[in-house]
Amino acid sequence: MMEKYDDIINLPHHVSATHPHMPAIDRAAQFSPFAALTGYDAAIKETARLTDERVELDKYMKDVLRDRLQIIVDQLKEHPEIAITYFSQMKRKMVVAMLLL
Repeated sequence: MMEKYDDIINLPHHVSATHPHMPAIDRAAQFSPFAALTGYDAAIKETARLTDERVELDKYMKDVLRDRLQIIVDQLKEHPEIAITYFSQMKRKMVVAMLLL
C-alpha cells in the first residue's frame, strides 16, 4: 500500500541556482507589514513593562523639590525653555512623561 508523499519523501531538497538562500528571520520579516492585529505588539510591551509602587516624598525631599522649582521660576526670563520629567497616573501603570515649557 502506498503512503501519502512516498513518491517525493526521499528526494533531495531543492536548492536554487539563481537565488541565494534566505535566512528564516529575513523570510519572516517579509510578512511583518501584514500584521493581522495592529497595535497588538505595543499592547504586549505595555503590559510587560515593569512598574513600581508609588513613592511618597518625605518633608525633606518636598523642600528640595520646592527649592529647585523656585530656582526655575527665578530664571525663567533668562532661560524660557525648560524640560521637566514627571510621573502621570494612568489606568494601570505609572508613566514617565517629558514636559517642555
